[in-house]
Amino acid sequence: MPQHPRPSSVPTASLPPPWLNWGPDPAQYPVPTASLPPAPQLLWVLLWATVLGLLCQRLAIRLGVVTGKDLGEICYLYYPKVPRVLLWLMIEIAIIGSDMQEVIGTAIAFSLLSAGRIPLWGGVLITIVDTLFFLFLDKYGLRKLEAFFGLLITIMALTFGYEYVVVRPGQVEVLKGIFLPSCPGCGRKELLQAMGIVGAIIMPHNIFLHSSLVKTRVIDRSKKEAVQEANMYFLIESCLALFVSFLINLFVMAVFGEAFYHQRNEDVHSKCVNSSVSHYASIFPTNNKTVSVDIYQGGVILGCYFGAVALYIWGIGILAAGQSSTMTGTYAGQFVMEGFLQLRWSRFTRVLFTRSFAILPTVLVAAFKDVTHLTGMNDLLNVLQSILLPFAVLPVLTFTSLHPLMQDFSNRKVLMTLITGLVCAINIYFVVDFLPTLHGLEYHIPLGLLLAAYVAFVAYLIWTCSIAHGARFLARGYHSRFNFGLALDPTGTW
Repeated sequence: MPQHPRPSSVPTASLPPPWLNWGPDPAQYPVPTASLPPAPQLLWVLLWATVLGLLCQRLAIRLGVVTGKDLGEICYLYYPKVPRVLLWLMIEIAIIGSDMQEVIGTAIAFSLLSAGRIPLWGGVLITIVDTLFFLFLDKYGLRKLEAFFGLLITIMALTFGYEYVVVRPGQVEVLKGIFLPSCPGCGRKELLQAMGIVGAIIMPHNIFLHSSLVKTRVIDRSKKEAVQEANMYFLIESCLALFVSFLINLFVMAVFGEAFYHQRNEDVHSKCVNSSVSHYASIFPTNNKTVSVDIYQGGVILGCYFGAVALYIWGIGILAAGQSSTMTGTYAGQFVMEGFLQLRWSRFTRVLFTRSFAILPTVLVAAFKDVTHLTGMNDLLNVLQSILLPFAVLPVLTFTSLHPLMQDFSNRKVLMTLITGLVCAINIYFVVDFLPTLHGLEYHIPLGLLLAAYVAFVAYLIWTCSIAHGARFLARGYHSRFNFGLALDPTGTW
């Protein structure tokens, strides 16, 4: 076994609560719009995105357990300065994008629960206060914060489970959708939806977060058996967490697919007028077009068809989801900044940094546009998470495949090839397919340059990953470390 340094003792109160790993992030539910295929046809995407997420999470955890360092720290040691800074920027963009989604989801929940009395821009501003509240709980005591997050996860499971029972989707169709991959007549829109599902399930910054969380456990890394045991227990914990997340997402997608698929605006409008939430009827025009459903309109339609209780329970579930993941981005951002830049900020400073970038564009859209634009921005952010995924997956594959670093725990080449090929193929296909849809030279030139830079950087990461897998002929100069690893000094550190 490699003699990696043991983790230093960390005060218990400073550790992030394990509940941060549980449940989906807010406003990132992989909900199908009514104009796309019914949800059961895309449930298999949800299942395999969850499996892929488990594989990525397992690799991140294994890296932290075996080396005693997180993914950001390893990137700092191995990548040259320019690629390292670019990689940090990509992950920061993912964190800010995720935080924007949390803000959007929480603002929509406040609007639903207040019957529209709290405007969307007001809900966005309230998220500043709730973030500071969680920082206070974190300082007050880990047990209190952990218990509160456990309560929120329970609320999510119960509320979305309630909606699932009320709507009663066909169980046979749900099972077919999960285990039989098919999507007849699917095209570009369905690909965008599938990418949104992947982006909603696998968050790039969470891969960095998981590699950091395991550092807090004291493990005797000189004993292979101790490392194997730690990896096994962490894997069990990850399986339980992602199973809960899968169930919650399944509830949401099945509810949307059963209740809202091919509903027409005039039918929903008529139903809302005669319901206990008739004040929401005006958001649906009286035409025969298929209604376009998002997490806001979804809650309203639930209220129109199944009563006000269903609407408020939906709002509570969205609010709980938003609050349960508010701190995830804060912890991930803190670890990423410390790893890549060796720069230590307090959590208070870190959350102000992230949320200041997230609040401004979100509050502007909420104030000067309507909820359709806000939820549309959320859908684009989901796709952004999927596009940024290679910048987390490729580094973790690179370093968990580097034998001098991982020794007996290094990856097999087949695993690397499958995951790399799948993630990169989906994203590159989307990039190539998206460009022709833009009309006008003023769009093609800047976006073409941006996409070329994206493909070039992904190619660079694949190159270093290939070196780590034994392609020595690709190694040149500085990048030889991706083949031979870094030497340890006499004290056992890099």
